[in-house]
Amino acid sequence: MTTRTIAAARGIVTGLALAAAALSPASAQPISVLTGGSAGIYYPLGVTIAMIYADIPGSKVQVQTTDGSVENLNRLQQGGAQVGFALGDSLRDAWAGDAEAGFTGKLDQLRVIGALYPSFIQIVATKASGIRTLADVRRKSLSVGAEKSGTELNARAILAAAGLGYRDLRKVEYLSFAESTALMRKKELDATLQSAGLGVASLRELSESAEIAMVPVPKDVVAKMGAPFKPGTIAAKTYIGQDKDVPTAMVMNYLVTSAAVPDDLAYELTKRVFDSLPELAIAHLVGGAIRRDTAAEGGPVPLHPGAIRYFREKGLLKP
Repeated sequence: MTTRTIAAARGIVTGLALAAAALSPASAQPISVLTGGSAGIYYPLGVTIAMIYADIPGSKVQVQTTDGSVENLNRLQQGGAQVGFALGDSLRDAWAGDAEAGFTGKLDQLRVIGALYPSFIQIVATKASGIRTLADVRRKSLSVGAEKSGTELNARAILAAAGLGYRDLRKVEYLSFAESTALMRKKELDATLQSAGLGVASLRELSESAEIAMVPVPKDVVAKMGAPFKPGTIAAKTYIGQDKDVPTAMVMNYLVTSAAVPDDLAYELTKRVFDSLPELAIAHLVGGAIRRDTAAEGGPVPLHPGAIRYFREKGLLKP
């Protein structure tokens, strides 16, 4: 997403907040949409979803940037928001109450609105770093995303499957996508691991201003990572200087809500997203990968009853 687009998106969010302020607090239904950092893909999609939700009668809609999946899921469990984005492996770990992943207990209030699009683990190095394979990251500096974020959990999984760990790196940085690529431009960081849809703004803009090398993740490494990871491909020309397809791992993203959200509202949240796929395709390239006919497919957490009602109406779930 360009600087101009980010500024425009922030203007839209401000407009939503001002419009919401005109509503009576007693009658307004809060709808907080938890995204991720402003340089990632959750943010532009979240802004568009907030615009779609803005005409829900009596709603008070706001978009919040966060550190990503883990924070989003914890806040949904606590009732601090109504909608959030999350990676499939983070959702699995939240449902299991995996403390190592950043969850102090089973997050049993989580419910899914629907599956969205796959995130691809994209490991990008500066050409000057000499990193061309996973093994080459030994004794190099690597940014793995915010600590205990979904991206950072992906980093742990992929390094472990490759027989590596943080101990093998010269330096581990816990930085946002934008902060990571800024350091790479200044030649103060060798590589970044970013779990996002293809064409993520941070990496696209990096490739426009610096020579990069895409690091492949072989299928045998993906197999060792296990479910919910699957083999994927970063298509040639996704980024400037990337002339060949690059194999990697991918994992599904979900739009998540809470069991505390009333069924009728959850139905509206689901319906308005999956009836507005052209708008999501305009918001970001990955929006075009969201499919209503696969949105109800089994995930790590149950669907919300309101979402089940919508998918049954569309003939995507049996009564």
